[in-house]
Amino acid sequence: MAGDSKGYVFTSESVSEGHPDKVCDFIADSILDQALEGDRGSRVACEVLCKSGNVVLAGEITTASSMDYDKIVRDAIRYIGYTESDQDFCCDTVKIHHFLTTQSPEISQGVTATTSLAGEQGAGDQGIMFGYATDETPELMPLPILLAHRLTHGLADDRRSGKFPWLRPDSKSQVAVRYNGHQPVGLTHVLVSTQHTASVTRDEIHDYVATVLAPRVLGEWFTGDVPVEVNPTGSFVHGGPSADAGVTGRKIIVDSYGGMGRHGGGAFSGKDPSKVDRSGAYFCRFVAREILKAGLAKKAEVQVAYAIGMAQPVSVKVDTFGTGDDCKAAAYVREKFDFRPGAIIERLDLLRPIFRQTTNYGHFGKKGLSWEA
Repeated sequence: MAGDSKGYVFTSESVSEGHPDKVCDFIADSILDQALEGDRGSRVACEVLCKSGNVVLAGEITTASSMDYDKIVRDAIRYIGYTESDQDFCCDTVKIHHFLTTQSPEISQGVTATTSLAGEQGAGDQGIMFGYATDETPELMPLPILLAHRLTHGLADDRRSGKFPWLRPDSKSQVAVRYNGHQPVGLTHVLVSTQHTASVTRDEIHDYVATVLAPRVLGEWFTGDVPVEVNPTGSFVHGGPSADAGVTGRKIIVDSYGGMGRHGGGAFSGKDPSKVDRSGAYFCRFVAREILKAGLAKKAEVQVAYAIGMAQPVSVKVDTFGTGDDCKAAAYVREKFDFRPGAIIERLDLLRPIFRQTTNYGHFGKKGLSWEA
């Protein structure tokens, strides 16, 4: 329950790679990477729906790459871990339905530098994007989402290791953190829901989470007095797309800052970097991090807005939440950073097949990504 302005509790959630929506995101980003592998100029806007034994591909893709969509889909599902032939959703037996066309020529002419009215690469759509950074963790990420991701990632690691053979791919987590002012001071609740085989009891799963998983991945933040809730419905045998429908782009808060920073509403997965929903959000995160690294604030949020086909943004705004001078931070951003889509793509080197590694456990706060460098 929220307290006064200085003390409050904030909760964020994460979902694993086997969650139905994340299955769709991973398939979409696998298709994007395959397109960019052979053609850096690929234009990809891929949507995926999964349910029972069906995978639906829809959207617009223009690429010179050789694309075996069925193989890409099956390989992605196999990697996630849906390989059991007695389940409706299995990599070897799903039916794949194609509703893909090429990119609209009217969008293409606004994005392509040689045909754009702006005379250079224009934004792939209108919209607003946000980037956020906070010094409360070394990763410059909010602690609740960072810890929630560690739980679901830890579940996947333990499943793949074979040490806990009853674990299955679908899972969720929630972590509640108490804050004093801008700084986290402790955990107030941990929730884990994980798919499992029928052979294991809820008490056994709770013991694993409370004595193995949480101490390992949450580290010093997990103390013996933190309440741990596990599979609160009682059981979670039926999961993944066999049980529930999944669609790309439905986990945008999980993908970003767990609700701590604002979100413009545009999803990331399945979109090539000409789509500013993705590249603009990545660049705003990069800029927010740089504001902190320059010592201008302890917390920063950057907003950018675009018009389709135009290169220069409509607006750029900086907010330091009282931890710095907004005017100085804004002047720093104006001087140092070019928000034109082509400049962003070049600076972050985004025309590479790097996007499968972004799909799960957050697009931010990970090592090895150019916007986190």
